[in-house]
Amino acid sequence: MSDGAEATERPESKRRERKAKDGEWRIERGVAIRAAFYIFGTHLFAGFVWLLFHLGEHAHK
Repeated sequence: MSDGAEATERPESKRRERKAKDGEWRIERGVAIRAAFYIFGTHLFAGFVWLLFHLGEHAHK
């Protein structure tokens, strides 16, 4: 009996492991996308601030 019980439990446990791995992959992907967005946004903001300083330095007074 225990052999039959183990055989029915294994596919489900593999499904659980696969779901856990898929979940971890999605979390890692989400973190990577968020980090890329923050890095891009920070550089965009820094470029805008640099542009303001550049235009202010060359303004006719």
